[in-house]
Amino acid sequence: MLDSLPYIDNDIDDPAIREKLDAELAKEMKSMPRPVALPPDVELFKNNPILRAELERVQKQEPLSALDTTRYKLPNPSDPSATEADWQAALDNAKAQLEHQKTRQTNLALLQTYGANAWRIHNYLVEESAKSYEKALEEINNEVTELNRDRKNSQILAGKQLNSLETRWTELISGTLQLELANVALEGEIDELRRRDLELGNP
Repeated sequence: MLDSLPYIDNDIDDPAIREKLDAELAKEMKSMPRPVALPPDVELFKNNPILRAELERVQKQEPLSALDTTRYKLPNPSDPSATEADWQAALDNAKAQLEHQKTRQTNLALLQTYGANAWRIHNYLVEESAKSYEKALEEINNEVTELNRDRKNSQILAGKQLNSLETRWTELISGTLQLELANVALEGEIDELRRRDLELGNP
């Protein structure tokens, strides 16, 4: 009912028939079972308050706060009366910055040595994946085209058979009506002959 014979069924173009069809479809859809309800929303980052707070910030469309750059600075105690602890904290901060710079240099050296090849391999894998998806999409499109072609051919063949049967049905109905009319005419002639016989005195 949802998929008739669109390649040969032209009656659906009639607005009146289309309206009746839509009404029947709506009635049929109401009787169909309802789809399964979707599962409830999942609470993301339940055990990670930092990521949960960031997700809430994004949902509220709030701007990202500026990065704290104080950790990348090397301030020395400006107070002349700074204690040894203040100087030790400044020294520890300088050591941490130095280690950070060493790590950056190591990462840059590794990137210069292996980064180009890693990027080429990544691009190759991406291209191969894209080719695979394109091939799969082409195969699916070909299958859909072939399916529609077979569907159209089968419907055209069925349409020819339906038209032939409809023509035969029309001929049989017409023949039946002609026979009924002939019977009525014969019955009238028989009644007329009986009436004449009665008038002539024949029993």
